[in-house]
Amino acid sequence: QVQLVESGGGSVQYGGSLRLSCSASGFTFELTDMSWVRQAPGKGLEWVSDINRDGSRTYYEDSVKGRFVISRDNAKNTVALQMNSLKVEDTAVYYCAKNIERIGRAVVPGIGSWGQGTQVTVSS
Repeated sequence: QVQLVESGGGSVQYGGSLRLSCSASGFTFELTDMSWVRQAPGKGLEWVSDINRDGSRTYYEDSVKGRFVISRDNAKNTVALQMNSLKVEDTAVYYCAKNIERIGRAVVPGIGSWGQGTQVTVSS
């Protein structure tokens, strides 16, 4: 079955960096576009970034553009999110996902496959 396991979350001060990683199994990873999605406390699911199957195209939500970098290693079945210049408003649970549906940056819950999430907390 599909498994997505995130790691790398934690607590960091404003301006700091974190690198999230997601290990994938149970599907043909190299043929699958991947996404990172986050959910801040009391808010809905927000799309963060996408990467296409071979890593040649990446997409970012405007608020993270220039600060976050998505990448993948198809030999290791992993996708990563390097987060730099973190802001308090980046505090959220971050999910690795595939086959999501979204309307703008709002992600439709319950569609696609998701990891369990990893908490990122940015303090001022």
